[in-house]
Amino acid sequence: MAKIIHSMIRVLDEARSVDFYGKAFGLKIADRVAFETFTLIYLSNAETGFELELTVNQGRTEPYALGDAYGHLAVSVDELKDEHERMTKLGLNPGKIVELNRDGKLFALLFFVTDPDGYKIEVVQRHGRFL
Repeated sequence: MAKIIHSMIRVLDEARSVDFYGKAFGLKIADRVAFETFTLIYLSNAETGFELELTVNQGRTEPYALGDAYGHLAVSVDELKDEHERMTKLGLNPGKIVELNRDGKLFALLFFVTDPDGYKIEVVQRHGRFL
């Protein structure tokens, strides 16, 4: 069977993005591979074997168009309200906490935070299917 190992996003500024993902989610550089025209930076933490691959194309100065198809990364946390408060104190400007209910029961408690390149990351309370 296939095993999902990473997701890739294109970023303009390596240092800015590494700083954001480190502060927001505790991700650290697991590997950095430079090629002639681009660099791949793999970020991970001890929680999972899944990695976020940042691709920096050399010489790129214009922000990437993220398109009109809505998409996002998602992470789960033990205490959503604590994470929201922590990110707020760090100046990461998380969105409001949203509670999704289905059939009278909590389905998800979540908020979104946006990285320096405009990518949305969903932060979900560990609960139900989001363990």
